[in-house]
Amino acid sequence: MQYKHLFFDLDHTLWDFETNAKESLYDLYHNHTLANKGIPVFDDFFAKYCYHNERLWDRYTKGFIKQDELRWKRMWLTLLEYKIANETLSKTLSVDFLELLPTKKNLFPYTIEILSYLNNKGYALHLVTNGFESVQHKKLANSNLTRFFKEIITSEASNSLKPNKEIFEYALNKSNANAKESIMIGDNLDADIKGGTEAGLDTIFVNHLNIKPHIKATYEITHLKELETLL
Repeated sequence: MQYKHLFFDLDHTLWDFETNAKESLYDLYHNHTLANKGIPVFDDFFAKYCYHNERLWDRYTKGFIKQDELRWKRMWLTLLEYKIANETLSKTLSVDFLELLPTKKNLFPYTIEILSYLNNKGYALHLVTNGFESVQHKKLANSNLTRFFKEIITSEASNSLKPNKEIFEYALNKSNANAKESIMIGDNLDADIKGGTEAGLDTIFVNHLNIKPHIKATYEITHLKELETLL
C-alpha cells in the first residue's frame, strides 16, 4: 500500500455538521421560545446563524479571536439581527447548543461502511479536527465512530489549528507516521487540502457540494464510497 496512515477531518467530511447543527438549533429555538422573543421564522434564524458562525470560524482559524468568543458571539450576532441585545441569552444559547450538538448522530452516506472497509484493509485511521476537544469526542462517541480511530487530534490538544503546519506535525508525531506514507482526507480546501499539502501529505478533497475547487488536491471525490477506488 502506498499509504499506511489516513488522517480524516470530522465535521462536513464524515459527520454531517449542517444537519446536526440545524437539528440542535431547532431544539433550542423551541426550548427557549424564541418565536415569542421576536424571531418568528426558524429557517431565517438558522440562515443568519450559519452566516455568523462561518465568518467567526474563519477569524478563529486565522487566530484573530479565541474559542470562548467564537462560541457565544455567533449567538450574540445572530440575535442582534433581530435587535435582541441580550448577552445572557446569547451565552445560555451557546452553552445549550454545545450540549445538544454532540448528541446528534447524522453522518454522510457510507461513513460507517467506508471506515470499516479501510480498517479491514489494514490502514491506521486518525482524525485531525479544528473542533473543540470535549465536543468532538462526544460527537464521535454518540455517532459510534470512536472505535475506528487510533489517534484523535484536536486543535485544543495540539495547540494549533489547520491549516497551520504545526497541527499536522503534531498529528504525524502522535501517530508515529511520516508524511510520505500518510494522506489527509477532508472537505475544507484551505484547512485540509492546503494545510495537508504544505505539511508534505498527499490529500483527498471530499467535494460533497460538488463545487469548483480553487486549490488542487492529489485526488478529488464527491462521495465517500469512491475512497474504495483510491485506497
